[in-house]
Amino acid sequence: MSTLVSHLARAARQHLAYRRTVAELESLPLDVALDLDLYPGDADRIARHAVYGRAA
Repeated sequence: MSTLVSHLARAARQHLAYRRTVAELESLPLDVALDLDLYPGDADRIARHAVYGRAA
């Protein structure tokens, strides 16, 4: 049972980190994002890779 709880807690932390990362990337001013070579439309993909370690 504790394994299930640990798994759910980890999944919740990862999802929170993912949503926070997407929000931060989407809030970047366009000129800053482009200077960092980030397209704002890629925020979802970038955040997924940063948090979960894979792209989909």
